[in-house]
Amino acid sequence: MRRKGLKRSGNKTCTLPKGSIAVIAEKPRAAEKIAKAIGSPVKCRMYGVPYWLVRVDGRSVVVASTAGHMYAPSTDERGYPTYNYYWAPIWESDRKAGYLKKYYRLLSSLLRQASMYVNACDYDIEGSVIGYMIIKHLGDERRAYRMKYSSLSLSELKKAFSNLQPLDRDMVEAGITRHELDWIWGINISRALTSTAKRLSNKRLILSAGRVQTPTLVEAVNRWRRINLHIPTPTISLQLTLEARGVKFKARTHGWSPETKNEALLISRELRKVGYLRVVESHGKRKTMKPQPAFNLGDLQLEASRLYRYSPSRTQSLAEDLYLDGLISYPRTNSQKLPPTIDYASIIHKIESMNYGELSLLARELRRETQGVYRPVQGRKEDPAHPAIHPTGERPGRMDRDHERIYDLVVRRFMATFSKPAVIEDHVLILTDFKGRFYESRGTLVLSEGWLRYYPYSMPRQSKIPLLREGEKARILDVEVKVEWSKPSINLSKTSLLKWMENVNIGTEGTRARIIEILFKRRYLTQDGGRVDVSDLGYTVTTIIGELFPQLQTPDLTRTFESLIEAVRIGRTSRETVIREAINTIDELLEGFHARLPRVRENIAKALGAKPPSNPCIICGRESATGRPASLCSHHKEALEGLKEALPVIARRLGLSKSEALKRIASMRGQVGLWVKEVAREALRNKTLSKALIGQG
Repeated sequence: MRRKGLKRSGNKTCTLPKGSIAVIAEKPRAAEKIAKAIGSPVKCRMYGVPYWLVRVDGRSVVVASTAGHMYAPSTDERGYPTYNYYWAPIWESDRKAGYLKKYYRLLSSLLRQASMYVNACDYDIEGSVIGYMIIKHLGDERRAYRMKYSSLSLSELKKAFSNLQPLDRDMVEAGITRHELDWIWGINISRALTSTAKRLSNKRLILSAGRVQTPTLVEAVNRWRRINLHIPTPTISLQLTLEARGVKFKARTHGWSPETKNEALLISRELRKVGYLRVVESHGKRKTMKPQPAFNLGDLQLEASRLYRYSPSRTQSLAEDLYLDGLISYPRTNSQKLPPTIDYASIIHKIESMNYGELSLLARELRRETQGVYRPVQGRKEDPAHPAIHPTGERPGRMDRDHERIYDLVVRRFMATFSKPAVIEDHVLILTDFKGRFYESRGTLVLSEGWLRYYPYSMPRQSKIPLLREGEKARILDVEVKVEWSKPSINLSKTSLLKWMENVNIGTEGTRARIIEILFKRRYLTQDGGRVDVSDLGYTVTTIIGELFPQLQTPDLTRTFESLIEAVRIGRTSRETVIREAINTIDELLEGFHARLPRVRENIAKALGAKPPSNPCIICGRESATGRPASLCSHHKEALEGLKEALPVIARRLGLSKSEALKRIASMRGQVGLWVKEVAREALRNKTLSKALIGQG
């Protein structure tokens, strides 16, 4: 009689004998690949979840999986501060995680029969914690081992299973530290914010904060403010179309520019009348352009955003799919290095042999170019767990366009690292007019493609100019007066936030994209097409945090604890020490919170909309930062002050009155900050505001 939950697969039984080896993978697709790599598996099901039975060297092996994290810190305590927690199944406290229950039941049944356990989850901090927690709660960590691999290729998986390692205790401790740190940080600060919001507004608002989430949101708000306060200023220049030796080319003012549009128009008429420029300097320079290293996850996310406008989370998801299909190595890596232990010749040979369009042709070219000797260019960044992202050489099946694009980027960048530098020639002409004013023309030619043959996405834009000698003349065909408006010095997008997180070293390569998505999920940030904005809720949260927890506005504290987590990973400190320090820090934050609350209570109530502003802004209705009769909030006040300085400059350069310049600003699209435009438009119908900006005229 079969046990409940087990069934036969064909004429082979799925009954698991006692004393088996239990292998735990992170996802079902990974589990299936592991099972196929180590033997001839029988596919079985229990509770609707697949698992695989294999015989290896006379022993029974069961390969099963979870679906991500099964356990997380939890508590039965209400209020704050709370530092008493335990690890429990996620689905017990989070209804959205109910899908995990069937995996839990499966693993509970299978691991009871095992005498040895293998954590075969992804080899990183998260995978180490996922597998360890399952073994700790459902098995026996004293009889547990770690399976280490960087790709799901059958050969690498087979080798990893034959060479099991002891549990990676330091990595497990670092991962548990990160989770416990994030939990006590998030639950205490979030509960303090939520309870304050409820008391002051009598509304049920869930305001969340996080160790990495909060400084990232604050950075987004700071960028949003600068963009909304941007006042574009015009720069006037001349662009000339020239001709010499039968070649047409462009030149622009060099080292100077007309002060005003009227001056530029006058000069353009003079130049047309004279009809030529004379060459005073001509020089060319050849330079080599070294190959770029193979991708780490951050580089791949930035490149996919640049080329295809994919969000960081989308790129990460696509790359993880390719990894699970066995096509590329583990993508959540920070490494830009390819170690000599990888069999490059075999990978290139497989790509060449699989008849996969242009990639196979390029692999053949690379083999001939290198004569089979593959020495990759190495980047600066390293990862102790995994090399840079590279193809495995397995032939892809049918892929949609998005997966194919990411696969193409990875393979091309990998091949490019073995190729020669490209050779580029830059040529510069400096020309002068009849009054000694200088103009510059630049040309760029790719003399030898080198690695750009394999990775054309980094190809510089080529432009041809004639190689003139000093004293030669170039005929003026046309003169165009160019008015170029300045753009904000920063931008706000998912990719720019990811890059900022990397630069300030908060979060990890695997968590940054997810944290950014959380800000959108909580509706702190919104997106319309390519434009990212801060919602009223997101601005309110940062306002309250600024009033009550100012230390959380910068990444300094977060970065400090990131370094402590790394110290745990390399064995320099203990999890207990870091958690104790975190508790002391949170106690200090909450002490400051309680001291500040009475002083800022009214500001917070107004921010939450619980108390109407005593003097509302005439544009947006927020609390005014100026007196009547032109009451403006702090945003619009700052925009007004900026406009006061900029309008005379804009008017003079364009030859307009200040009133005409104001109308120009009010009518511009996409180039002017929202708050600036709102002030400009209000000033056109509000005499008091207009007088403040342009005086009587």
